[in-house]
Amino acid sequence: MKSMLSQLYAKWMVSWETALTTRDTNRIVRPLEWGFDWLEGFDPDASNPNDLQRMIAANQDIVARSEEFFAYATPTDFRLEQRHPQLFPTNVRPETLAQDADWKHRASTGELPTEPFLRFTSPVRTPYPENDQVNARWYPCTPEQQAGKPKQAMIVMPQWNADAFSHNALCTLFNRFGISCLRLSKPYHDIRRPAELERSDYAVSANIGRTLSACRQAVVDIRSCIDWLQVQGYEQFGVLGTSLGSCYAFIAAAHDPRIDVCAFNHASTWFGDVVWTGQSTRHIRAAFEQANLTQSLVRELFLGVSPMAFMEKFAASPKRVLVVHATYDLTFLREFSLDVLKNFDLHHVDYVSKVLPCGHYTTGETPYKYIDGWYLGSFIYQSFKRLAQKVAT
Repeated sequence: MKSMLSQLYAKWMVSWETALTTRDTNRIVRPLEWGFDWLEGFDPDASNPNDLQRMIAANQDIVARSEEFFAYATPTDFRLEQRHPQLFPTNVRPETLAQDADWKHRASTGELPTEPFLRFTSPVRTPYPENDQVNARWYPCTPEQQAGKPKQAMIVMPQWNADAFSHNALCTLFNRFGISCLRLSKPYHDIRRPAELERSDYAVSANIGRTLSACRQAVVDIRSCIDWLQVQGYEQFGVLGTSLGSCYAFIAAAHDPRIDVCAFNHASTWFGDVVWTGQSTRHIRAAFEQANLTQSLVRELFLGVSPMAFMEKFAASPKRVLVVHATYDLTFLREFSLDVLKNFDLHHVDYVSKVLPCGHYTTGETPYKYIDGWYLGSFIYQSFKRLAQKVAT
């Protein structure tokens, strides 16, 4: 009986997950583009007429010189802006568009208060001026909330194609723990999204070089946010990333020892494997199949933005880590998340593993979003409490 119920539950969950990943109709199959113009200085085989071999060599060069690839000059134009929050939806479902219209109406009538946003010019430049203006909603704690301990801050990065309200509730939760938050808009997301796009397609696409560049920009933006926080007197830092955000957060933590706490909400080892097997990226896989690429080749083409390529670097500095994965995940397959845990064990990473009985998209549905929130919230609270006690002793 138990086995039968488990099978029925699994079937129901897969059906629900599939329905959620197929309800948006504005995914576009864009043709393969190598995008070497996005990788200036990291194209050691530029004279090779074989573009496939040339791009593989570029990825290997990025990994070998990752400290240079993710290097940056601290921005000089940090500023706080007060403005009305906007949704910036990435789908065209009627209920979402109605919600967007409601928020705009409330802002125009003065019913909606303004909120602070950290803005600065990204050290990584692209052809899109709006994308190069970094945007992070600022959730500062009061002096009373921070009293008696070091000033602590989290940088929160939601999932691919998240709207501008995604994960804001987590920031308000962390505020209750005396932890300030910057909810960072990823490259090509919400206010940073070029006007030509309905979705945040340029963050992950069949343009290889642009996808690598988007990760580079995201990592540098995270590190720049920490620079600003340090000027504000903050001493202890964490990152929380969901899905694509977890990839960016991992690589940032691997290259920046200031990051003490990491929460990876869905995680995988190889970027290319997720692109090839995930339901969310079927349209990108279609472009690669049209170009006669295989899963193993796609893995090599995204080596430079794969957490697995930086596992030793990540493990080199001590940090407290949470990994949340979902049993019925059809976007970050369970086997890839288990591979993360296996490699954490091999590299002696101090981590906590939590499992959700749902899928990738259903993590955002009731009741699973509350379970996930409990895992994330309790881990962040305990980890920063431990950091504060360590300083006190």
